[in-house]
Amino acid sequence: MIANNLKIIDNVLYFGGRSTIELAEKYGTPVYIMDEPTIRENCRRYVRAMKKYFGESSKPFFASKACSFKRMYSIVESEGMCADVVSCGELYTAKAAGFNMKNICFHSNSKNDFDICFAIDCGVGCFACDNEEELEAINHFAGEKGIKQDIIFRVTPGIDTHTYEAVNTGKVDSKFGFPIETGAAMCITKKALSLPNINLVGFHCHVGSQLFESSVFVRSAEIMLVFIAEVKKETGFEAAVLDLGGGYGVRYTENDPVIDIEDNIRQVAEYVKSKCTELNLNQPEIHLEPGRSIVADAGITLYRVGNVKQIEGYKNYVSIDGGMTDNPRFALYESEYTVVAADKANDKCDFPCDLVGRCCESGDIIQPRIMLPGSIKRGDLIAVLTTGAYNYSMASNYNRIPKLPVIMLNGAEDYVAVKGETLEDIIRNDM
Repeated sequence: MIANNLKIIDNVLYFGGRSTIELAEKYGTPVYIMDEPTIRENCRRYVRAMKKYFGESSKPFFASKACSFKRMYSIVESEGMCADVVSCGELYTAKAAGFNMKNICFHSNSKNDFDICFAIDCGVGCFACDNEEELEAINHFAGEKGIKQDIIFRVTPGIDTHTYEAVNTGKVDSKFGFPIETGAAMCITKKALSLPNINLVGFHCHVGSQLFESSVFVRSAEIMLVFIAEVKKETGFEAAVLDLGGGYGVRYTENDPVIDIEDNIRQVAEYVKSKCTELNLNQPEIHLEPGRSIVADAGITLYRVGNVKQIEGYKNYVSIDGGMTDNPRFALYESEYTVVAADKANDKCDFPCDLVGRCCESGDIIQPRIMLPGSIKRGDLIAVLTTGAYNYSMASNYNRIPKLPVIMLNGAEDYVAVKGETLEDIIRNDM
Protein backbone atom coordinates (compact mmCIF):
# COMPACT_ATOMS: atom_id res chain seq x y z
CA MET A 1 0.00 0.00 0.00
CA ILE A 2 1.09 3.60 -0.54
CA ALA A 3 1.12 4.49 3.19
CA ASN A 4 1.99 2.71 6.44
CA ASN A 5 -1.42 3.44 7.97
CA LEU A 6 -3.18 1.29 5.34
CA LYS A 7 -3.62 -2.49 5.56
CA ILE A 8 -5.87 -5.16 4.07
CA ILE A 9 -7.27 -7.72 6.53
CA ASP A 10 -9.75 -10.40 5.45
CA ASN A 11 -10.42 -8.58 2.16
CA VAL A 12 -11.27 -5.34 4.01
CA LEU A 13 -9.30 -2.09 3.87
CA TYR A 14 -8.12 -0.89 7.29
CA PHE A 15 -7.01 2.68 7.88
CA GLY A 16 -5.29 3.81 11.06
CA GLY A 17 -5.90 0.32 12.44
CA ARG A 18 -9.66 0.57 11.89
CA SER A 19 -12.02 -1.25 9.57
CA THR A 20 -13.36 1.05 6.87
CA ILE A 21 -16.55 -1.02 6.76
CA GLU A 22 -17.20 -0.36 10.46
CA LEU A 23 -16.40 3.35 10.09
CA ALA A 24 -18.76 3.67 7.12
CA GLU A 25 -21.52 1.90 9.01
CA LYS A 26 -21.05 4.15 12.06
CA TYR A 27 -20.76 7.52 10.31
CA GLY A 28 -22.33 6.97 6.90
CA THR A 29 -20.91 8.01 3.55
CA PRO A 30 -19.52 10.04 2.01
CA VAL A 31 -17.14 10.87 4.85
CA TYR A 32 -13.61 12.15 5.38
CA ILE A 33 -11.56 9.96 7.74
CA MET A 34 -8.32 11.31 9.24
CA ASP A 35 -5.71 9.59 11.39
CA GLU A 36 -4.41 11.78 14.24
CA PRO A 37 -1.24 9.71 14.96
CA THR A 38 -0.18 10.10 11.32
CA ILE A 39 -0.62 13.88 11.50
CA ARG A 40 1.39 14.02 14.71
CA GLU A 41 4.23 11.90 13.36
CA ASN A 42 4.42 14.00 10.20
CA CYS A 43 4.68 17.14 12.37
CA ARG A 44 7.38 15.57 14.54
CA ARG A 45 9.40 14.59 11.50
CA TYR A 46 9.71 18.24 10.45
CA VAL A 47 10.28 19.60 13.96
CA ARG A 48 13.02 17.04 14.70
CA ALA A 49 14.79 17.36 11.37
CA MET A 50 14.73 21.15 11.26
CA LYS A 51 16.07 21.56 14.79
CA LYS A 52 18.73 18.93 14.13
CA TYR A 53 20.01 20.36 10.86
CA PHE A 54 19.00 24.05 10.81
CA GLY A 55 19.30 24.71 14.54
CA GLU A 56 16.93 25.31 17.44
CA SER A 57 15.67 28.63 16.08
CA SER A 58 14.30 27.07 12.89
CA LYS A 59 10.51 26.90 12.57
CA PRO A 60 8.18 24.67 10.56
CA PHE A 61 4.92 26.47 9.71
CA PHE A 62 1.89 24.33 8.92
CA ALA A 63 0.46 25.59 5.63
CA SER A 64 -3.06 25.48 6.94
CA LYS A 65 -4.74 26.06 3.58
CA ALA A 66 -4.13 22.32 3.10
CA CYS A 67 -6.62 21.45 5.84
CA SER A 68 -8.03 24.14 8.10
CA PHE A 69 -10.35 23.41 11.02
CA LYS A 70 -10.06 24.01 14.75
CA ARG A 71 -8.87 20.57 15.80
CA MET A 72 -6.13 20.64 13.17
CA TYR A 73 -4.65 23.83 14.63
CA SER A 74 -4.73 22.31 18.11
CA ILE A 75 -2.89 19.21 16.93
CA VAL A 76 -0.12 20.96 15.00
CA GLU A 77 0.48 23.56 17.73
CA SER A 78 0.78 20.84 20.37
CA GLU A 79 3.50 19.26 18.21
CA GLY A 80 5.57 22.46 18.21
CA MET A 81 4.62 23.87 14.83
CA CYS A 82 3.76 27.42 13.85
CA ALA A 83 1.16 28.09 11.14
CA ASP A 84 0.61 30.21 8.07
CA VAL A 85 -2.81 31.42 7.04
CA VAL A 86 -4.07 32.97 3.81
CA SER A 87 -7.38 34.50 4.90
CA CYS A 88 -9.23 35.97 7.85
CA GLY A 89 -11.29 32.78 7.92
CA GLU A 90 -8.21 30.66 8.54
CA LEU A 91 -6.88 33.18 11.05
CA TYR A 92 -10.21 33.28 12.90
CA THR A 93 -10.31 29.48 13.01
CA ALA A 94 -6.79 29.32 14.44
CA LYS A 95 -7.66 32.00 17.00
CA ALA A 96 -10.82 30.14 18.01
CA ALA A 97 -8.69 27.04 18.54
CA GLY A 98 -6.46 28.99 20.95
CA PHE A 99 -3.46 29.10 18.62
CA ASN A 100 -0.71 31.56 19.66
CA MET A 101 -1.16 34.44 17.22
CA LYS A 102 2.53 35.38 17.47
CA ASN A 103 3.34 32.06 15.80
CA ILE A 104 1.23 32.81 12.71
CA CYS A 105 2.29 34.33 9.41
CA PHE A 106 -0.45 35.84 7.21
CA HIS A 107 0.07 35.14 3.49
CA SER A 108 -2.08 35.99 0.42
CA ASN A 109 -1.30 38.06 -2.65
CA SER A 110 -4.35 40.29 -2.18
CA LYS A 111 -5.08 41.32 1.40
CA ASN A 112 -7.74 43.99 1.69
CA ASP A 113 -7.89 46.64 4.41
CA PHE A 114 -10.17 44.50 6.59
CA ASP A 115 -7.74 41.56 6.36
CA ILE A 116 -4.81 43.71 7.45
CA CYS A 117 -6.65 45.43 10.31
CA PHE A 118 -8.20 42.18 11.55
CA ALA A 119 -4.81 40.44 11.56
CA ILE A 120 -3.10 43.31 13.37
CA ASP A 121 -5.90 43.41 15.95
CA CYS A 122 -5.51 39.65 16.45
CA GLY A 123 -1.81 40.18 17.14
CA VAL A 124 -0.59 38.17 14.17
CA GLY A 125 3.14 37.61 14.33
CA CYS A 126 4.07 38.45 10.78
CA PHE A 127 2.74 39.34 7.34
CA ALA A 128 4.18 37.80 4.20
CA CYS A 129 3.95 40.97 2.14
CA ASP A 130 3.30 40.43 -1.56
CA ASN A 131 3.08 43.84 -3.25
CA GLU A 132 3.78 47.55 -2.80
CA GLU A 133 0.19 48.61 -2.15
CA GLU A 134 -0.04 46.04 0.62
CA LEU A 135 3.20 47.30 2.15
CA GLU A 136 1.83 50.84 2.23
CA ALA A 137 -1.44 49.66 3.78
CA ILE A 138 0.30 47.65 6.50
CA ASN A 139 2.49 50.65 7.29
CA HIS A 140 -0.57 52.93 7.43
CA PHE A 141 -2.72 50.74 9.68
CA ALA A 142 0.17 49.72 11.93
CA GLY A 143 0.83 53.44 12.44
CA GLU A 144 -2.80 54.08 13.29
CA LYS A 145 -2.70 51.28 15.84
CA GLY A 146 0.62 52.43 17.31
CA ILE A 147 2.71 49.37 16.50
CA LYS A 148 5.65 48.43 14.34
CA GLN A 149 4.59 45.38 12.32
CA ASP A 150 6.93 42.52 11.43
CA ILE A 151 6.86 41.50 7.78
CA ILE A 152 8.72 39.25 5.39
CA PHE A 153 8.70 39.92 1.65
CA ARG A 154 7.57 37.22 -0.74
CA VAL A 155 10.18 37.07 -3.46
CA THR A 156 10.02 35.12 -6.73
CA PRO A 157 13.41 33.54 -7.46
CA GLY A 158 12.59 32.74 -11.09
CA ILE A 159 12.54 28.94 -10.82
CA ASP A 160 10.39 26.71 -13.02
CA THR A 161 9.88 23.49 -11.06
CA HIS A 162 8.39 21.54 -14.00
CA THR A 163 5.38 20.58 -11.87
CA TYR A 164 1.76 21.29 -12.76
CA GLU A 165 1.50 24.83 -14.12
CA ALA A 166 -1.33 25.61 -11.70
CA VAL A 167 0.89 24.97 -8.66
CA ASN A 168 4.08 26.52 -10.02
CA THR A 169 4.55 29.69 -8.00
CA GLY A 170 8.23 30.62 -8.24
CA LYS A 171 8.55 31.92 -11.80
CA VAL A 172 9.30 35.55 -12.60
CA ASP A 173 5.82 36.11 -14.06
CA SER A 174 3.95 34.49 -11.16
CA LYS A 175 1.08 36.42 -9.59
CA PHE A 176 2.92 36.04 -6.28
CA GLY A 177 5.69 38.20 -4.91
CA PHE A 178 8.46 40.54 -6.05
CA PRO A 179 10.79 39.16 -8.75
CA ILE A 180 14.51 39.34 -8.03
CA GLU A 181 15.42 39.31 -11.72
CA THR A 182 13.70 42.61 -12.57
CA GLY A 183 15.08 44.50 -9.58
CA ALA A 184 11.65 44.85 -7.99
CA ALA A 185 12.64 42.87 -4.90
CA MET A 186 15.59 45.15 -4.18
CA CYS A 187 13.53 48.32 -4.72
CA ILE A 188 10.73 47.25 -2.38
CA THR A 189 13.26 46.19 0.25
CA LYS A 190 14.77 49.65 0.26
CA LYS A 191 11.32 51.20 0.54
CA ALA A 192 10.34 48.97 3.47
CA LEU A 193 13.50 49.89 5.34
CA SER A 194 12.46 53.55 5.10
CA LEU A 195 8.94 53.12 6.50
CA PRO A 196 8.40 54.00 10.17
CA ASN A 197 5.84 51.33 11.07
CA ILE A 198 7.41 48.36 9.27
CA ASN A 199 9.95 45.93 10.70
CA LEU A 200 11.36 43.90 7.82
CA VAL A 201 12.70 40.65 9.28
CA GLY A 202 13.45 38.65 6.16
CA PHE A 203 12.37 37.09 2.90
CA HIS A 204 10.12 34.31 1.71
CA CYS A 205 9.87 32.23 -1.45
CA HIS A 206 7.70 29.33 -2.52
CA VAL A 207 8.56 27.66 -5.80
CA GLY A 208 5.90 25.01 -6.24
CA SER A 209 4.14 21.96 -4.93
CA GLN A 210 4.47 18.18 -4.91
CA LEU A 211 8.31 18.18 -5.05
CA PHE A 212 10.19 14.94 -4.38
CA GLU A 213 13.80 16.01 -4.08
CA SER A 214 15.90 18.66 -2.40
CA SER A 215 17.43 20.12 -5.58
CA VAL A 216 14.66 22.70 -6.07
CA PHE A 217 15.00 23.89 -2.47
CA VAL A 218 18.78 24.05 -2.87
CA ARG A 219 18.39 26.18 -6.01
CA SER A 220 15.91 28.42 -4.20
CA ALA A 221 18.24 28.77 -1.21
CA GLU A 222 21.14 29.69 -3.46
CA ILE A 223 19.22 32.45 -5.23
CA MET A 224 17.70 33.76 -2.01
CA LEU A 225 20.99 33.82 -0.09
CA VAL A 226 22.75 35.61 -2.93
CA PHE A 227 19.91 38.15 -2.88
CA ILE A 228 20.23 38.54 0.91
CA ALA A 229 23.95 39.18 0.45
CA GLU A 230 23.26 41.80 -2.23
CA VAL A 231 20.73 43.54 0.04
CA LYS A 232 23.29 43.55 2.84
CA LYS A 233 25.90 45.06 0.54
CA GLU A 234 23.60 47.79 -0.79
CA THR A 235 21.68 48.69 2.38
CA GLY A 236 23.49 47.23 5.36
CA PHE A 237 20.36 45.23 6.25
CA GLU A 238 20.96 41.50 6.83
CA ALA A 239 17.84 39.35 6.85
CA ALA A 240 17.23 37.47 10.09
CA VAL A 241 14.69 35.09 8.52
CA LEU A 242 14.65 33.05 5.32
CA ASP A 243 11.43 31.17 4.60
CA LEU A 244 11.92 28.58 1.86
CA GLY A 245 8.21 27.76 1.62
CA GLY A 246 6.74 24.30 1.26
CA GLY A 247 6.19 21.78 -1.43
CA TYR A 248 7.49 18.33 -0.41
CA GLY A 249 5.41 15.73 -2.18
CA VAL A 250 3.35 12.76 -1.04
CA ARG A 251 2.52 9.41 -2.59
CA TYR A 252 -0.85 9.50 -4.29
CA THR A 253 -0.09 6.36 -6.33
CA GLU A 254 2.43 3.54 -6.38
CA ASN A 255 4.24 5.38 -9.18
CA ASP A 256 5.12 8.29 -6.88
CA PRO A 257 8.55 7.97 -5.26
CA VAL A 258 9.09 7.42 -1.56
CA ILE A 259 10.60 10.58 -0.09
CA ASP A 260 12.89 10.81 2.94
CA ILE A 261 11.97 14.26 4.22
CA GLU A 262 14.59 14.26 6.98
CA ASP A 263 17.38 13.51 4.53
CA ASN A 264 16.09 16.17 2.15
CA ILE A 265 16.15 18.72 4.97
CA ARG A 266 19.68 17.62 5.83
CA GLN A 267 20.81 18.24 2.26
CA VAL A 268 19.26 21.70 2.15
CA ALA A 269 20.72 22.59 5.55
CA GLU A 270 24.22 21.55 4.53
CA TYR A 271 24.00 23.73 1.45
CA VAL A 272 22.61 26.72 3.37
CA LYS A 273 25.43 26.55 5.92
CA SER A 274 28.06 26.29 3.19
CA LYS A 275 26.58 29.14 1.15
CA CYS A 276 26.28 31.43 4.17
CA THR A 277 29.96 30.88 4.90
CA GLU A 278 30.85 31.59 1.29
CA LEU A 279 28.80 34.81 1.27
CA ASN A 280 29.95 35.91 4.74
CA LEU A 281 26.38 35.83 6.07
CA ASN A 282 25.03 34.80 9.43
CA GLN A 283 22.76 31.84 8.86
CA PRO A 284 19.21 33.23 9.00
CA GLU A 285 16.46 31.56 10.96
CA ILE A 286 15.09 29.04 8.46
CA HIS A 287 11.37 28.50 8.04
CA LEU A 288 9.62 25.81 5.97
CA GLU A 289 5.88 25.60 5.25
CA PRO A 290 4.76 21.97 4.93
CA GLY A 291 1.06 21.45 4.36
CA ARG A 292 0.33 18.54 2.04
CA SER A 293 3.08 16.42 3.59
CA ILE A 294 1.58 16.92 7.06
CA VAL A 295 -2.00 15.87 6.29
CA ALA A 296 -2.38 14.21 2.87
CA ASP A 297 -1.56 10.63 3.83
CA ALA A 298 -3.45 11.12 7.12
CA GLY A 299 -6.75 11.15 5.23
CA ILE A 300 -8.99 8.97 3.10
CA THR A 301 -12.53 9.49 1.81
CA LEU A 302 -15.16 6.76 1.92
CA TYR A 303 -18.03 6.57 -0.57
CA ARG A 304 -20.82 4.17 -1.51
CA VAL A 305 -21.34 3.13 -5.11
CA GLY A 306 -24.56 4.61 -6.49
CA ASN A 307 -24.63 2.82 -9.82
CA VAL A 308 -22.50 1.05 -12.39
CA LYS A 309 -23.06 2.05 -16.02
CA GLN A 310 -21.63 -0.05 -18.84
CA ILE A 311 -21.69 1.48 -22.32
CA GLU A 312 -20.87 -1.51 -24.48
CA GLY A 313 -18.01 -0.89 -26.86
CA TYR A 314 -17.12 2.43 -25.23
CA LYS A 315 -16.50 2.76 -21.50
CA ASN A 316 -17.78 2.05 -18.02
CA TYR A 317 -18.70 4.38 -15.17
CA VAL A 318 -18.86 3.75 -11.45
CA SER A 319 -20.79 6.58 -9.82
CA ILE A 320 -20.48 7.37 -6.11
CA ASP A 321 -22.43 9.35 -3.52
CA GLY A 322 -19.84 12.16 -3.42
CA GLY A 323 -17.83 13.88 -6.11
CA MET A 324 -16.20 17.16 -7.06
CA THR A 325 -17.94 18.94 -4.17
CA ASP A 326 -15.76 17.02 -1.71
CA ASN A 327 -12.75 16.50 -4.00
CA PRO A 328 -12.36 18.96 -6.90
CA ARG A 329 -8.68 18.20 -7.49
CA PHE A 330 -9.05 16.09 -10.62
CA ALA A 331 -11.27 18.75 -12.16
CA LEU A 332 -8.68 21.41 -11.28
CA TYR A 333 -5.34 19.64 -11.77
CA GLU A 334 -6.09 16.18 -13.20
CA SER A 335 -4.67 14.89 -9.93
CA GLU A 336 -4.01 11.18 -9.61
CA TYR A 337 -5.38 9.09 -6.77
CA THR A 338 -5.37 5.47 -5.67
CA VAL A 339 -8.87 3.98 -5.48
CA VAL A 340 -9.71 0.81 -3.54
CA ALA A 341 -12.90 -1.22 -3.31
CA ALA A 342 -12.70 -1.12 0.48
CA ASP A 343 -14.99 -4.11 1.12
CA LYS A 344 -13.44 -6.17 -1.71
CA ALA A 345 -9.87 -5.04 -1.26
CA ASN A 346 -8.16 -8.24 -2.41
CA ASP A 347 -10.57 -9.10 -5.22
CA LYS A 348 -9.17 -9.19 -8.72
CA CYS A 349 -9.51 -5.78 -10.37
CA ASP A 350 -10.56 -6.53 -13.95
CA PHE A 351 -13.26 -3.94 -14.59
CA PRO A 352 -11.96 -0.79 -16.36
CA CYS A 353 -13.96 2.29 -15.47
CA ASP A 354 -14.04 5.97 -14.57
CA LEU A 355 -14.92 6.79 -10.96
CA VAL A 356 -17.33 9.72 -11.19
CA GLY A 357 -19.39 11.82 -8.82
CA ARG A 358 -23.04 12.71 -8.38
CA CYS A 359 -22.89 16.33 -9.55
CA CYS A 360 -24.75 17.51 -12.62
CA GLU A 361 -21.44 18.29 -14.33
CA SER A 362 -19.58 16.32 -16.99
CA GLY A 363 -16.29 17.27 -15.32
CA ASP A 364 -17.30 15.63 -12.04
CA ILE A 365 -14.62 12.96 -12.19
CA ILE A 366 -12.71 11.64 -9.19
CA GLN A 367 -10.41 9.34 -11.14
CA PRO A 368 -10.55 8.13 -14.75
CA ARG A 369 -9.20 4.91 -16.22
CA ILE A 370 -9.01 2.80 -13.08
CA MET A 371 -9.58 -0.90 -12.44
CA LEU A 372 -12.09 -2.18 -9.90
CA PRO A 373 -13.44 -5.68 -9.21
CA GLY A 374 -15.82 -6.96 -11.85
CA SER A 375 -18.40 -7.63 -9.11
CA ILE A 376 -18.61 -3.93 -8.14
CA LYS A 377 -22.22 -2.91 -7.56
CA ARG A 378 -24.56 -0.42 -5.91
CA GLY A 379 -23.85 -0.07 -2.19
CA ASP A 380 -20.26 -1.29 -2.30
CA LEU A 381 -17.70 0.73 -0.35
CA ILE A 382 -15.07 2.78 -2.20
CA ALA A 383 -12.02 4.37 -0.57
CA VAL A 384 -10.06 7.15 -2.26
CA LEU A 385 -6.67 7.35 -0.57
CA THR A 386 -4.44 10.26 0.40
CA THR A 387 -7.22 12.83 0.57
CA GLY A 388 -6.18 14.64 3.75
CA ALA A 389 -4.88 17.70 1.88
CA TYR A 390 -6.93 20.07 -0.29
CA ASN A 391 -10.11 18.00 -0.14
CA TYR A 392 -11.99 19.24 2.92
CA SER A 393 -10.41 22.68 2.50
CA MET A 394 -11.52 22.98 -1.15
CA ALA A 395 -14.98 21.49 -0.68
CA SER A 396 -18.00 23.39 -1.97
CA ASN A 397 -21.79 23.35 -1.91
CA TYR A 398 -22.10 23.08 -5.69
CA ASN A 399 -25.49 21.61 -6.60
CA ARG A 400 -26.48 22.51 -3.00
CA ILE A 401 -24.74 19.41 -1.69
CA PRO A 402 -23.86 19.54 2.04
CA LYS A 403 -20.19 19.35 3.02
CA LEU A 404 -18.94 16.12 4.58
CA PRO A 405 -18.05 15.45 8.20
CA VAL A 406 -14.43 14.92 9.24
CA ILE A 407 -13.92 11.94 11.53
CA MET A 408 -10.64 11.75 13.43
CA LEU A 409 -9.14 8.40 14.46
CA ASN A 410 -6.84 8.08 17.46
CA GLY A 411 -6.00 4.43 17.95
CA ALA A 412 -9.08 2.60 19.17
CA GLU A 413 -10.97 5.88 19.58
CA ASP A 414 -12.73 7.99 16.96
CA TYR A 415 -14.42 11.36 17.21
CA VAL A 416 -16.11 14.00 15.08
CA ALA A 417 -13.64 16.80 14.33
CA VAL A 418 -16.02 18.64 11.96
CA LYS A 419 -19.76 18.00 11.84
CA GLY A 420 -21.25 17.26 8.44
CA GLU A 421 -23.60 19.87 7.05
CA THR A 422 -27.33 19.29 6.99
CA LEU A 423 -29.89 20.44 4.44
CA GLU A 424 -30.85 23.15 6.94
CA ASP A 425 -27.23 24.37 6.91
CA ILE A 426 -27.48 24.79 3.16
CA ILE A 427 -30.19 27.45 3.48
CA ARG A 428 -29.05 28.94 6.80
CA ASN A 429 -27.87 32.23 5.28
CA ASP A 430 -30.60 32.55 2.68
CA MET A 431 -32.90 35.55 3.17
